[in-house]
Amino acid sequence: MGKGCGCDCETYKPRLQCEGKPKVAFICVHNSCRSQIAEAFGKELASDVFESYSAGTELKDHINPDAVRLMKQIHGIDMELTQYNKLISDIPKPDVVIFMGCNVSCPYISAQYIENWGLDDPSGKSDEIFKETIRLIKEKVLQLKEKLN
Repeated sequence: MGKGCGCDCETYKPRLQCEGKPKVAFICVHNSCRSQIAEAFGKELASDVFESYSAGTELKDHINPDAVRLMKQIHGIDMELTQYNKLISDIPKPDVVIFMGCNVSCPYISAQYIENWGLDDPSGKSDEIFKETIRLIKEKVLQLKEKLN
């Protein structure tokens, strides 16, 4: 389900079968920027509703420094304190998968509910573009919280 699935994903409320809080995996290719931002917001804003994880299909050796700097500057969240780059195989099996926007082909991951947020990677772009991406991710994490609550 998700983008292109025929449902109205803005208002669709998935019925998940899981013990405890659902596990949400935010996925992008390198697990260095968008997915890390989403994991940070998930932990900060939605930990009462779901568990947040981020992962990728390839790894960079660090979280994007611009993402780290701007999340700390704007939201007071230091992603380097609690997060690190992970492969999909390094996280628990998710109940919900959120693809950040693969721009190639998204990997297959089995889950009860899947969305593709289709966000462009802001890496190497201006702070303004980064800030807009951060704003969009925060908004989408809050929408997901409502959807899963």
